[in-house]
Amino acid sequence: MTVGRKQIKLGAFLYPTGHHLAAWRHPESTADAGMNFAHYVELAQLAERGLFDMLFVADNLTVWEGDESSIGHFSYVAWFEPVTLMSALAAVTSHIGLVCTSSTTYDEPFHIARRFASLDLISGGRAGWNLVTSAKAAEAQNFGPEAHLPKDERYLRAREFAEVVTGLWDSWEPDAFIRDKASGTFFDTGKLHPLHHRGEHFKVRGPLNVGPSPQGRPILVQAGASDDGRELAAETADVIFTAHGNIASAQAFYADVKDRVRKHNRDPDDVKIMPGFFVTVGRSTDEARDKFEALQNLIHPKAGLLLLSNYLAMDMSAYDIDGPVPELPASKTRSSRAQLLVDLAKRDNLTIRQLYMRIAGARGHHQLYGTPVEIADTLEQWFREGAADGFNIMPPILPQSLQEFVQSVIPELQRRGLFRTSYEGKTLRESLGLKWPVNRHVRGLPDARRPAAAE
Repeated sequence: MTVGRKQIKLGAFLYPTGHHLAAWRHPESTADAGMNFAHYVELAQLAERGLFDMLFVADNLTVWEGDESSIGHFSYVAWFEPVTLMSALAAVTSHIGLVCTSSTTYDEPFHIARRFASLDLISGGRAGWNLVTSAKAAEAQNFGPEAHLPKDERYLRAREFAEVVTGLWDSWEPDAFIRDKASGTFFDTGKLHPLHHRGEHFKVRGPLNVGPSPQGRPILVQAGASDDGRELAAETADVIFTAHGNIASAQAFYADVKDRVRKHNRDPDDVKIMPGFFVTVGRSTDEARDKFEALQNLIHPKAGLLLLSNYLAMDMSAYDIDGPVPELPASKTRSSRAQLLVDLAKRDNLTIRQLYMRIAGARGHHQLYGTPVEIADTLEQWFREGAADGFNIMPPILPQSLQEFVQSVIPELQRRGLFRTSYEGKTLRESLGLKWPVNRHVRGLPDARRPAAAE
């Protein structure tokens, strides 16, 4: 471990078979990964050997939409519920953080607070919640409403949702549990605090019936790129996942969000910005390019159209596949990623086919291939030039691509002093170098109020 020097933070972003659309068709992939727990155990332990800060599993609450002739060619249709998965992976890992997605639009604050507080205790302080407002309109139909909430309403609800969840996580002061067998006192009732929240969207009495976190509270992650998303992240998040195709865009986002963090009277170093990087490693640049092209050649056109239709929230099958990408109709529910993709198509004069080929791996995140030295060069440039505090690595094929990154890129980063050689502690907060969060009920009291496990 290098002490006193800022280093790159790394997340291993796991899609079942890998991030490339055609990964499941590759001979080296685990085609049944979405229902293969042993596969995830292998990935988690591999990432931990590579000293990654965290595993990350995304989620949505519906099967990707498409007609019968298209959906059968698409692999991302069935997978483990992520909190359940992370709880199981906690038992077979010891240091790596466990971060996954849950929606503020189709769940309740008490449920989310309880699940992630439990994961945090089970894992010994390694849990993180990726807060999303749900991008897919079809998710609404699994929970009663026919219509997806407009985006601005989803973010208003999300802001209050985060406030309630963090309030519930502070229900117990760190040293509330005495468990004195001689006196018969199990806990100090003065250190248990009902929330009594009454807001526009939620009425939650509390307190939470899960004990205090080994890391103060679980890590809160956010990924919104819109103005509403950036503001919510600056106000609430410990980690921000983001998508940028080039360093200039990433630098602008980084500067904007860090400035917003300051305006919320927070230390910018306490918010780690981690763009997604889709990385193909080769012994030579040509070998890496060939690996990537081999995956591109496995894309089924119907799967490509379905991918694009889902991201644009618009059926692309009605248009000429070799014609221009159409303008998006006005929508109050569509995510900011959709406009990003349309703007990309306009900038580079891409057809519909060319656009889905362009996003089949990285989906708008940065995409690169090369030798370990070339990849480390790019990571170092983004890190040193104000574009990132770390990266969410998106392996094209799993487990092969993650193994190649761990075996070749990690040692190169370590050789440059840019990445740890051992974990700094046992909690995710320690790995990320984040300050201990102050429980609102003991504000101003000395650090001695922390439980011994946090020291």
